[in-house]
Amino acid sequence: MTQPKSDDPDILRRHLSDVRELLSRQRLVDDLVQRQQMRMPHQDLVETITHRQNIARLQRKLDRLHPADIAWILETLPLSERLFLWDLVRADMGGDILLEVSDAVRPGLIEAMGVAQLRLVAGALDADELADLAPDLPAEVVEEVLDTLDLEAREHVRAAMSWPEGTVGALMDFELLRVREHVSLGVVARYLRRFEALPDHTDKLYVVDREGRFRGLLTLEALLINAPERAVSEVMQVESVVTFHPEDDASRAAQAFERYDLVSVPVLDGEGRLIARLTVADAVDHIREVSEAEILGNAGLREEEDLFAPVMRSVKNRWAWLAINLVTAFVASRVIDLFEDTIAQLVALAALMPIVAGIGGNAGNQTITMIVRAIAMGQVDPSSLWRLLGKELGVALINGLVWGGVIGLLAWLLYGNLALGLVMTAAMTLNLLLAASAGVLIPLLRQRFGGDPALGSSVLITALTDSGGFFIFLGLASLVLL
Repeated sequence: MTQPKSDDPDILRRHLSDVRELLSRQRLVDDLVQRQQMRMPHQDLVETITHRQNIARLQRKLDRLHPADIAWILETLPLSERLFLWDLVRADMGGDILLEVSDAVRPGLIEAMGVAQLRLVAGALDADELADLAPDLPAEVVEEVLDTLDLEAREHVRAAMSWPEGTVGALMDFELLRVREHVSLGVVARYLRRFEALPDHTDKLYVVDREGRFRGLLTLEALLINAPERAVSEVMQVESVVTFHPEDDASRAAQAFERYDLVSVPVLDGEGRLIARLTVADAVDHIREVSEAEILGNAGLREEEDLFAPVMRSVKNRWAWLAINLVTAFVASRVIDLFEDTIAQLVALAALMPIVAGIGGNAGNQTITMIVRAIAMGQVDPSSLWRLLGKELGVALINGLVWGGVIGLLAWLLYGNLALGLVMTAAMTLNLLLAASAGVLIPLLRQRFGGDPALGSSVLITALTDSGGFFIFLGLASLVLL
C-alpha cells in the first residue's frame, strides 16, 4: 500500500537512509560476486538468492512510498544509484514521479527509458499532466499517445500545451464536475455516487447552462446541508465568485489562492464557457518553481542544476556570472590600486575598508530581496520607482548615520584618530545610500526592459558596493587624512 506524501523532513531522511542502506547491501553483494575467484559449491546460487532478496526489499520499500517522496530520493542519489533505483520503480508510478522530480533530473530519467516504456507511462497520465510532461518527451511518443486519446482529451492536451509558461492556461486542470442549475440536489448526489473517486481537490461543483457557460458554484457543503429536493439554482453561489481566464498571469492567480483561501477556481474562455479549473496544488507548484528560480537567479544561475550533473554541464550553467564577477572583482582591485600610496601612509585603511564594502553589500542584498519579492507578488511595478527609491534612501541614511557612527567611534578609539572615525562614518553612509539605490534600480530596470528582476542581482549588487565602497572610503581618506 502506497503511503501518503510525507511533509516531515525527518521521515523523508529516514526513507532515504533505508534506501541507501539497501543500495549499500546491493553493492556489497555485487562486489563479492566480482571478487570471488575460487567458487565454493552452490556459491552462485547463494549469491543469486541474496541479490534477489535485496532487490525485493528495495522494490517493497519503493512500492510503499508516495511518488513525491521517491522523486526526492532520486534527486539526492548519485547518477548510477539513481538509475538503478529508477529501474525498480513500478510502471504505474513512473509518470507521477516524472512530474514530481526537478527539471534538472527529469531528462536523465527519461533518457534511461525505452520508447515502449515511455509510451506506457505517458498513456497513464491525465490531459493536464501529459501537457506538463510533453516538452521533455520525444515528439514521436507524444504523438503516439495523443492518437490513442479520445477527441476531447486530445483537445485538452493541445489546449494546455498551447499556452505559454507562466499563464493560467499552462497550469489548468481539466478534471472537474459539471452540473445544471435546474436539477435537484438529490439528483446531484446520485450523480456523484456513480464515481469511484472524485477528482483531487474537489471542494465544489461547477454549474453550467446547456451551452457550457458558467453560471455559479455548488459547494459540497451546500450539497450536504440542504434538503435533497431543493434545486441547484436555489443554493448555488453566484456573487463574489473568483474566476480566471487562460491568459491570466499564473503568479497573480496563485496570489489569489493565498489571499482568499481557495481550493479550486473555474477557468473560463472569452465567452464565459467553463473550460477547466485551477487547483491549489497547481498554484503551490507554481509558487515553488518561481521561488526556486529567484533563489537561483540571485546566485547568477540560469537554471536548476542537478547536484550530480556532469562537470561540464554544471560549468556551463555557472560560468557566465562567474566571468562577470571576475571582471567586477578586477575593477575593485584596480580601485584599491589607485589609492596604493594612501594605504601605504595609513595602514589602518587596509583593515577598515572591508567593513565598508561588506556592510554595503549586505544592505544592498536586503533591499534587492525586498524589491524582487514585491515584484513577484505583484505589489510593485516600474511606476513605483521614485517612491520606493525615496523610502529606501531614507532607511539607508538613518542606518548609515547610526551604524557608521558606531564604527567611526570604534575606529577613533582604536587608532586615536578622530578624522579617521569621521571618514569611516561618512563612507559607511554614502555606501549604504549607493547600495539602496542599486537595490531598487537594478530589479526595477530589469523588469522594465523585459528581463528577470532576480537574475544575477546578488552578483551585481555585491560588485557595485565593493568597488563603490572602496572608492568612497579611500577617496575620502585621501582628501581628509593626507
